[in-house]
Amino acid sequence: MGTISSPKKVKLFCGIISSDNKVKQKSFEVLEEKFGKIDLISDVIPFDFSSYYNTEIGNNLKRSWIAFEKLISAAEIAEIKVFTNFIESDFTINNKRQINIDPGYITPANVILATTKDYSHRIYLAKGIYGEVATIYKKGGYIKLPWSYPDYMTNIAARFLLKARINLMRQLKKL
Repeated sequence: MGTISSPKKVKLFCGIISSDNKVKQKSFEVLEEKFGKIDLISDVIPFDFSSYYNTEIGNNLKRSWIAFEKLISAAEIAEIKVFTNFIESDFTINNKRQINIDPGYITPANVILATTKDYSHRIYLAKGIYGEVATIYKKGGYIKLPWSYPDYMTNIAARFLLKARINLMRQLKKL
């Protein structure tokens, strides 16, 4: 029989998609107020991997990621996703979102995303939220899984995730 133990803390991050820099900056302020200091911001890339968000959020979408200094318990991610959905609704005009905010967390071994959508490779967490292993860390980098989103496999995403993982590993050593 295995021994039950408490899991290590994880690194909270959010993936952001928007075409409006002012909305994005305001969302950063709200997120920082709730989760503490942002310690890493990725470069921005065009979000041209899918037209999924175009009807609702608009064209010329940009993708970026942010990570937070304060580590969290993985068990918090469902509540965090509920909160980010609330932020999205605050930035709604005529029933259309101006921003998409997808929280997730980084562990030494993988990247987990929170979502409201069930699918074969997702597990139910709580409060209508599912978790997905988006990519795993192996041999110094992140590897593509059959369901990995293409934007998470870009060089910009890889640099962000690797830097966030390095920050996480440093922080875990201090605990």
